[in-house]
Amino acid sequence: MTSHQNTQSMKPATAAKKLGVYLEATPAEFREGVVTRAELNALQTDPPSWLRDLRRDGPHPRPVVAARLGVSIAGLHRGGVAEPLTTEQIDALRQERPEWLEREQAVQADVRKEAARVKQLHTERAERAERAERAERAERAERAERD
Repeated sequence: MTSHQNTQSMKPATAAKKLGVYLEATPAEFREGVVTRAELNALQTDPPSWLRDLRRDGPHPRPVVAARLGVSIAGLHRGGVAEPLTTEQIDALRQERPEWLEREQAVQADVRKEAARVKQLHTERAERAERAERAERAERAERAERD
């Protein structure tokens, strides 16, 4: 049986998302072609200057803008940010600290606290269930020895 190298390819939008860059800001040859998995890996390990510049200066896609501002994508929308922002614009928002940004950062902090609380609750429940299971097995083993 022979092995065949299957080259996976993806649309430029998918590759841009994986690279964390705004598709419309990428070079035309990137937007108009397809990107193979090998090409994506090469871009990630040794990014060309255009990719380094985009990651550093922007414009950035919404997930990157939201992460840099410490808010959700929905929070960006509620704050009226609909367009991609540059690093300079993001830094300006951080300096200005508009009311919507502070409010959305507080919301995001609350969401993270709640997620941590729920995760802790699930961990504790799993630990209790594991302890109960071990106790049950020990009890069965003890009964089996007596019988």
